[in-house]
Amino acid sequence: MLHLRLITPADRTAEVVQLVEQTVGTAHLAVIPGAARNPRGDVVMCDVAREAGDGLIGGLRALGIDETGSIAVENIGLSLSRRADKAEEEAPGEGADAVLWEHLADATHEESTLSVTYIAFLTLATMIAACGVVLDNAILIVGAMAVGPEFGPLAGLCTALVQRAPRLAWRSFLALIVGFAAAMVLTVVFSLFMDWVDLFSAAQLDADRPNTAFIYNPDWFSFVVAVLAGSAGMLSLTSAKSGALVGVAISVTTVPAAANAAVAFSFQRYDQAWGSTEQLLLNLLGIVLAGILTLVIQKLLWARHQERTASKATYL
Repeated sequence: MLHLRLITPADRTAEVVQLVEQTVGTAHLAVIPGAARNPRGDVVMCDVAREAGDGLIGGLRALGIDETGSIAVENIGLSLSRRADKAEEEAPGEGADAVLWEHLADATHEESTLSVTYIAFLTLATMIAACGVVLDNAILIVGAMAVGPEFGPLAGLCTALVQRAPRLAWRSFLALIVGFAAAMVLTVVFSLFMDWVDLFSAAQLDADRPNTAFIYNPDWFSFVVAVLAGSAGMLSLTSAKSGALVGVAISVTTVPAAANAAVAFSFQRYDQAWGSTEQLLLNLLGIVLAGILTLVIQKLLWARHQERTASKATYL
């Protein structure tokens, strides 16, 4: 269930209440006249089943409540109410399959911002992965994947392309390109420093590395892994499941490749550097294509389900 807290102008409250009452899957409607001070208006609260949330939020935005008042949405961790259970049963579909497009756009917009913190995390992840590729240490590679923050911009780019939001698409694309470029340049400097203090060497890079050799040898298997990771990432985001571990799966296809490219470049091993760069670009493409396809399929399936539900309701 979702909890909606609305501030509505007094002259629009009746329309809002009517919309909530007409939406299948709502419960616990409460109206507090004149309670809001900034902006002035009434406070309207209700709970709605997740699968009905996108339609209700869209209807509220169509009434202009997001511009003249406020729409706040919260996830309800626990709701002990027979009426809430009934609302979930009445709402069409399953909550886990529903996509809250407004929430998705807002979440990806925030996570796809090019900031100092984002670049810092991506740089640290790339440097950790650089240590991992030089030492052929899988544990360090996993640690780098856990730190990498690039899942946010990738999800933002997929969402923006499906929702036809060019500003968000450019924002996410810029965060990806600038972020990885900055992280790789700084990792080159880091690798040169590590070579200067005799912690990195060209011999380590040229040695057999059974645990990390795949990073600079792109093939179709790498692309398949990227596609699977991209699909898993978007599903975790749209179904409100924890995206932390999925973010690790995303990073396995990006951060190590960026790190190996930077280290190889610092030792003039341009074949490895180019192979790693190809791996990075190929995997980014696979993740984006899979993310877009996943969102499009979800959008089409949910729209078709809502059409069938509306047809049944009309027939009855």
